[in-house]
Amino acid sequence: MTRIHEIPAISWVVQGLRNKARPPLPIFRLLNRAKEQFECPICNYTGPFADLHGFAGDRQHAICPKCGALERHRLQYLVVSDVMAHMNVSDMKMLHFAPEAFFKKMFLSRFRSYETADLFMKGVNYKADLQNLPFEDNTYDFVYASHVLEHIADDTKAIQEISRVLKPNGVAILPVPIVCEKTIEYASANPLEAGHVRAPGVDYFEKYRACFDKVQVCASDYFPEKYQLFIYEDRTVWPTKECPLRPPMKGKRHSDFVPVCFKH
Repeated sequence: MTRIHEIPAISWVVQGLRNKARPPLPIFRLLNRAKEQFECPICNYTGPFADLHGFAGDRQHAICPKCGALERHRLQYLVVSDVMAHMNVSDMKMLHFAPEAFFKKMFLSRFRSYETADLFMKGVNYKADLQNLPFEDNTYDFVYASHVLEHIADDTKAIQEISRVLKPNGVAILPVPIVCEKTIEYASANPLEAGHVRAPGVDYFEKYRACFDKVQVCASDYFPEKYQLFIYEDRTVWPTKECPLRPPMKGKRHSDFVPVCFKH
């Protein structure tokens, strides 16, 4: 008998296989030559992007077929690169929570000290709960946690913890998926929605402003269209079985956001 908790895992495997099942790059270009052409700022690929099949629906022009970067990775890369260009990161200590392969190599080569943490991932420096970090006050110059807080029950405590371990003049970059106008808190984690405990809205960044001295939110339209940083997703079909609490949203092209938080 199939256990209920195994069904989401099977669904994610199927979606992952669909997203990775692409022909070699030259053939992909040929088969998709009629599609709109874009440029990946991470690997410098130019050509059509692949569509993504996810729990919230299909997304057009989402995946760079060369390096696998998604819309959020490309936007975050551009924002982080701009932030680091104005900081002497070679003399800084960084904490990367739930580290992504896209950024690990870049951070490791740029920062004086680079450390990773997560509660469940293997191969990190610290097994740590973001709601109760095992670090002293003012430990890190730079903290990065992408698409993490929507999984954490007490996100206010987690944000306070990030601010606590951040040094004066430090920076924290804490993106979450913005999928509605006003944040919706779930009664429990939704296993069909990758374990999310909330649907963050455009108001979510107010939580950061309560803990940091300045918050600058960078949107998809801050950078050239050629990088394709928008979410092409039909959200008028929400709610769905997978996302039963997400309200419908107008349009099929949505902005993504990267909040940059400063501590004075």
